[in-house]
Amino acid sequence: MEEKIAELIRTAIPDARVAVNNPMQDGHHFEALVVSESFEGKSLVRQHQAVLNALKEQLASNVVHALAVKTFTPAKWDANKGTYPVDL
Repeated sequence: MEEKIAELIRTAIPDARVAVNNPMQDGHHFEALVVSESFEGKSLVRQHQAVLNALKEQLASNVVHALAVKTFTPAKWDANKGTYPVDL
């Protein structure tokens, strides 16, 4: 399911670099890190909306019960990537 979520995000945000994990290993609660140039100049709320809009169906049908989202512009990612154990 993690790859399906990442694929849906990449489809909605074509330049996105995406990492999705399932920390509870339950197939319903996920975390997504998304880095995109398209987030430049957008508020954090607008960035998160872009990601969540990509998963409207999955969230509405409870296929994905919960999704924690962290979004970054490339510059913000470069400044913060040491905080996350992911190579994007």
